[in-house]
Formats: sequence, structure tokens, C-alpha cells
Amino acid sequence: MDRITSRFLIYGGLPEDSVLMQLAEVCRTLRAGEYDLGEVTSHVYAQIKKILVISTDYNFDGNLWQNYLTYLLVTAENPFTLTAEKTGGSEGTVNHFAKSDFAAFIELFHYDFSWIEDLLQTDVFSCITEYKAIEKPSLMYNGSVSEKVRALSDKLSKAADPDEFFRIMTGFYKDYGVGMFGLNKAFRIADAPDGSVIFKPVANMEHVVLSDLHGYEIQKAKLIENTEAFVEGRKANNVLLFGDSGTGKSTSIKAIVNEYYDRGLRMIEIYKYQFRFLSQLISQIKNRNYKFIIYMDDLSFEEDESEYKFLKAVIEGGLETRPDNILIYATSNRRHLVREMWTDRDDVEQNADIHRSDTMEEKLSLANRFGVTIGYYKPDRQLFHDIVKALADRNGIVMDEKELYLLSDRWEMSHGGLSGRCAGQFINHLLSEK
Repeated sequence: MDRITSRFLIYGGLPEDSVLMQLAEVCRTLRAGEYDLGEVTSHVYAQIKKILVISTDYNFDGNLWQNYLTYLLVTAENPFTLTAEKTGGSEGTVNHFAKSDFAAFIELFHYDFSWIEDLLQTDVFSCITEYKAIEKPSLMYNGSVSEKVRALSDKLSKAADPDEFFRIMTGFYKDYGVGMFGLNKAFRIADAPDGSVIFKPVANMEHVVLSDLHGYEIQKAKLIENTEAFVEGRKANNVLLFGDSGTGKSTSIKAIVNEYYDRGLRMIEIYKYQFRFLSQLISQIKNRNYKFIIYMDDLSFEEDESEYKFLKAVIEGGLETRPDNILIYATSNRRHLVREMWTDRDDVEQNADIHRSDTMEEKLSLANRFGVTIGYYKPDRQLFHDIVKALADRNGIVMDEKELYLLSDRWEMSHGGLSGRCAGQFINHLLSEK
């Protein structure tokens, strides 16, 4: 195995602590003939445990070794894979080197571990190449990643030669991308010691679609129209969803990402205290072959908060043009985002700002940078009942409509009033009693 991995050129430079490189070191040690059996066995078991951990995280099954190698291939970001993400298997000299690496991967896919098992008197490799996973609830793993890796692994294991392996991999890179962006829909961020941004995948994003949001057809149509233009490469605007709480603003954005994921849409959620990372975040994603929505939930600013001034420059107004593959979608209970006081409008208050109109313009200018603003308001009683009935039907609740509506009315009176969120909580209550 060490001789195979030494042939890597494009996929070379794998971390030394990776399972593949550690097992290659084990093979080198065993071939040298001088080793401590207990130490080598312990080292092998540690690598098998890593494979089992990855397999549990992504619900891999069958040949875990091939699943692991496939996972390496789809997460390897290098000049070749990043180019293939945009152009697929275009002609170029680099393809010669890629196919040489793929020939090595074919050998690894079908590597015979029996000689290691004989020396160490173990059957761990036989077990992981014919593995039967324990069934797990979907919330315990990222189903989207699991399905893609397992399907790709099966195709690669049947590739007849490096040319076919090349076609399969470059096709995958073109269709889904490479790295974590290629496998996941949504991300949060954290800062790295070197000042860069680390993207952390959201493993179990709520699987909601727009049809799950009953009512608000005009609002959904405006959101779809803008997002369609965005994913198709046409001009689109930043979007602000504002209005009453519990009316489906955040749900609408999550649904948009779920529905357009297969067309290259990704979402990055960022919190107000992380706005200082916005420039770095944008610089890291602006050249990727995806469309990114930077998502800001429950966005609002108090009188003494100044982060909104920085956000204004990032959205529109700074020296650097916002990349075409990035939009900002935000939700807020406030139409104008920055808290306004009556003193902002009272021209006679003592010690008042001399240039009141300038102060008002400063506070309104952030909201004005969102080209599309969509209002979500509390439903009337009839729409509330329609939402309750739709949710009841979806969840298999059979009840006389009059009784259902009566109970829902009693519920909303003590649980925040008329809203889609209140309707959902009422249905959860009925399900808990059932």
C-alpha cells in the first residue's frame, strides 16, 4: 500500500495522520520485518476505529474501506478537482496525471489485506469490507452525504480502468462539486487561528419545502422568482423577509435551500457577532462553482450597536463589488432593522441631533440595500384554521373540524396568538396526547 500511495501526484499531500497514510506506514513497517506485533496491531486497530467513526457519522455500509476512499476523493480540494467542479472532464495535460492517480486508487479499492491479517492474526479488514451497519434514525447522520458517497463508491468499485474512473469522478465533481460544499446544503462558520473562516456543515437540516408552508402564496412567489434568477445566473437582489414572529420567514428560506440544493444553491448562516468575518467569508467562496445565500436570522440592531454600518458596506457600497454567486437573505421582525425612537422624529427635544433627516436616512439605509422586501403578517382566523387543518391532515390526525378549530382557538389564546408557529405547536400537542 505504501508503494501505491507514493505514486500520488494530484492527490498527494494527504495528511500524515489520515487513515490511508497511517495504513501505508503500517505496510512499510511490516515489509521491513522489524516490528513489535502488539504495537503494530494496536496501530492498525486505531485506524480501523477511525474508519468506523466516519462510517457511523455518515451511515456507510457494505465495503467501508471503499466508502472511506470515496470520501477522500470527494472531499479532496486541489487545483484539478476545483477545476473539474467548474468544467468537468475538459481536455488538458493534467488529465494524464489524474488518470495515473486514479489507477492507484483502483488498486487501493481492491487491495488484498489478507497478508496483513495473516501476520497480525486478525480479521478486522475482512469485517470492514463486508460490513452490516446497525440501522440508525436519519437524525443521527447526514443522509444527503451518505447516499451520494455510497452510490459513488459502488460505481467506482466497478470501474474497468482509469479512463472510466476519470469519467465517473469528473462527472461527480461537475454535478455536485468537491469538498464539504459538494456534499452539504448548509453551513455555520467559526474563525481559524490564521484568520480564515472554517465552514462547519449543518448535518441535520430540517427537511422542509415551500409546500409545507400553508398560505403566504404571494410571499413565496416573490422569493421563488428572485431565487430562480439567482441560480440561473441572472441578476438577483438581496432579500429581507420581515414581519410578525412565527409566520414562516425562516422556514421559507430553509425550504428554498432544500428545493434548490440540486441546482448548486448553498446556505451559510452567520450571526451578528460574526459580521467582522464577512469579508473573509466572501473572499473564500466567491470563486466557487456554487450559488451562496448568506443567511441572517432575526436581524435587528439596537440604538447603540454599530455592526449595521459594517454590514451596509459589505452588502452594497464598499470598494469591492459583491460577487455574482453570493446573495444575502435576512429575516427580521423589524421592517427597518435598526431600532427607531420617537426622539429621532421629534425636532423640538432639547439636545436633539441638529440634522434629524440625516439620522433617519442613516438608520433606513441598511434596509434599503435589500432589493426585495417581503412582508409576513399574522394570519386571520380563517387562514389560521386552514393551517391547522392542513397540518392535522399531514400528520394523520382525524378529528371533527369544529372540535379541531375550537381546540386550536383555545390553544392560541394562551400560546402567542394567531401564527403558523402556534398552529404547529398545537398539532404537536395533539400528537403528544395521541
